Formats: sequence, C-alpha cells, structure tokens
Amino acid sequence: ATNSTHHIILSSPMMLGRPMLLRRLRAPTSQVAAAVTPTIGLSPTLRFLSSPLHPQKHGASMGVHTSSYSPSFLRRSSFKRGGGMGVGYNSVRGAGGTANCRTLAAAAAAASSRPSWHQTMLRIRDPKESLAYYQENYGMRLLDKIDFPDAKFSLYFLATMKDSEPSPEPGTLAAHKYLWSFEGTTLELTHNWGTEDDPSPCYHPGNDPGDGFGHIAFACDDVYKTCHELEVENSVSFKKRPDEGRMKGLAFAYDPDKYWVEIVKNLEPLETNGYKALTLAQTMLRVKDAKKSLDFYTKFMGMTLVREKHFDDFSLYFLAMVGEGETDKDPGKPVLELTHNHGTENDEGFWYKNGNDDGENKKGFGHIGFLVDDVYEKCKELEEAGYKMQKAPDGGRMKGLAFALDPDGYWVEIIKRGGYDDAGTPYFTV
Repeated sequence: ATNSTHHIILSSPMMLGRPMLLRRLRAPTSQVAAAVTPTIGLSPTLRFLSSPLHPQKHGASMGVHTSSYSPSFLRRSSFKRGGGMGVGYNSVRGAGGTANCRTLAAAAAAASSRPSWHQTMLRIRDPKESLAYYQENYGMRLLDKIDFPDAKFSLYFLATMKDSEPSPEPGTLAAHKYLWSFEGTTLELTHNWGTEDDPSPCYHPGNDPGDGFGHIAFACDDVYKTCHELEVENSVSFKKRPDEGRMKGLAFAYDPDKYWVEIVKNLEPLETNGYKALTLAQTMLRVKDAKKSLDFYTKFMGMTLVREKHFDDFSLYFLAMVGEGETDKDPGKPVLELTHNHGTENDEGFWYKNGNDDGENKKGFGHIGFLVDDVYEKCKELEEAGYKMQKAPDGGRMKGLAFALDPDGYWVEIIKRGGYDDAGTPYFTV
C-alpha cells in the first residue's frame, strides 16, 4: 500500500498461479482489511465496500452476480455445492495479513519467465485441405510457414486476429520474427511430407476410450447461424448439430482430419467489439487429477483459472492467459479447457494417451507450447519442482528449446521468446 491506495489481492495455492490484482481501492486500511473475508472451506465472501468506487453495498458468495464491480470471470464461475474442488483463496490483508508463501513464490517464478500460451499443435495429412478449411470457414490468418527440408516436414501457424492487426507475409524473415514474439495463441499444423498422397486417414483425432485430447473450439455470436452457414454454404460435416443431444446450443464439426471442432457462443459480443466472427476459443485436454494439472499450469505456466463448471461425474476447468493488472482474459483469446472425470485421480493404473504414442496408431494431437524469456531457467524451475523433460534444452539437434511433461504426460513445448538470432529462430545448432 502506498499512501491511501491499497491493493486487494486474491490468490489460491491450489488453482491460481499468481496473485491477481482485482481493483485498486482508495479507502482506509481498515476497509481494505475487511474487503476479503475468508469463510469456512475457503469459499470466499467478497464484501464490496460502501465507498465512492463501490456505491452498491452487496455481499455475495462466488458465482452470484452481485455488483457491476465484480470481475466478469468471478460472475461467470459455477462452483460445485457441498465442497470438493471449489476455488479456495488466501487473502492478503491490508494490515498485518499474510499470504501463502509457496503460492507467491511459484507465482514470482512464473512471472519472472513471462510464460505465454503460444500454440496448440495438430498433425495433418494435407496442408492444402487443412489451410483452406481453417482460413475459409473460421477466418484464421496464416502467420507463418516454416519448412524443414532435411527432416521433410513443414509447420503452418494460424491465428484469429482483428482485421486491423497487420502481420508480415508468411515465410519471410519478418514473419519468423513476428511469430516467435507473438503474444496470442496459434494453431500449429504439422505436415510430414508425402502424407497428402495417402488416401487413408493418417492421424488419430482423439476421443476414443483412453484418449486425452478432445477438441479445439471456436467462439461466435450466434451458434445456430454459424453452423447453418458452415454446413449449408461451406459443406462442413458435423459430429453434433446445435440442437442434437442433451446439450443444446453448441455443436461439433469435423475438420479434414476428423479432429473435433466445437462451435460455442462467446460470453461477450465479438463482432461489435472488433473481433472476427469466429475466434479460436479452446483446446480441450482430459486430465487424471485436476489439482495436479491446475498446479502445473497456474503455478508454473502463468495461466489463470477464469471459470469452472461441475457436474455429477465430471468437472471442467478453464484456464487462460490474463494480462498483468487485468481482471479477465481478452475475449478474443482462447482458454485451455481441462476435463476431469471424477475418480480417475484415485486409480493408480489409469492414464490418458497423449497423442504421441508411436506403436498404437494414436498420433494426432502433438503438444501445446509456451513462449518464455529463458528456456533454460524455466526448465530448471520445472525439474526442481519434480516435473520431467521429454526433451531437455540441450537434447537433440535443436538446442535451446525443450519439451516438458505435464502431470498427464502431455508434451509442453518451452520456446525462447524472440528467438536466438536476428531471424528470431527459437533454437540453435552446434
């Protein structure tokens, strides 16, 4: 606190990977200390104070729409009754209070490397078909193409961006530099040369029993209108239309490799706020132990739990990159959706296939990736916390980039922000 300005910070040792600045209050310390009142079971009560900034005198539990000053991600949260994995907070009080030191230390470590979610990678059979599908149907923009002639594969990076945001010509030096400093999230399509000549399916799209990867998703303002246009005008095939099944108002389309593409309604208007009619909204992964996975992504990868839903036999957790000083994610950026089927955490012999199994014809989804300032420091931090490496920074031919393993064994690429040379190359060779 400086002079009469104080910060209220809510943090969670279980889920939130860093303290989150919700709002600055110009109020006496005694009022700040009373603003966050922990209750039994760590279900917090927020008391919005009677002050010039908070004229509505509301006290409410999480998940209840209370005041116009309530951050939107809190208003949208849905929590399981009767305990369980509800969000728990420790308060940092204005006078003499303490925070969970382990949480704040992990938050500081994550902040020091500035991780940002950069990519979700899928393997594809035919780049012409896949690029046309995502560009023409979902308005994605090709940011860059990188060829590896020696290894006979190419990478294509697509993103949903506002029309007002320029980007360099793909394949150029400027595009390479732009890509490895890009703070949004891309869809990385990996093409192994020659697969386009194989008429049979090359890759496994997931969603068989035991598969971990579920789908990617796009958000729109009107699910019904969008799905009608995709199916009738663009001949996109569907796994589930909006009014089919028990869950109405959402849909699943197929991409050319039969990956599931969910179509969901965005919580805030997109087009009227300058965003594309369809924006990349989700990557869904199934997790065995929600607590362990949330620890990894919030404490070490800089993500924030922005929403959760609980059902009788499963729970959904939505994680996003939330900018410093912000109280919610950018509506044009995606969430990492973690799906937990209750009880799997108690089964020692259970695990999910991670999309990279060689001998079972299960390759498809490859990894998610994060940009960091220092790959070596981030990997050291992860290893000291007990996480394993699929590829250490100095392993293999490509030095300076790494693949960590999250608690479910999903590959998490760790990439140098801005690269190592004037071309922005995120690796180097010796």
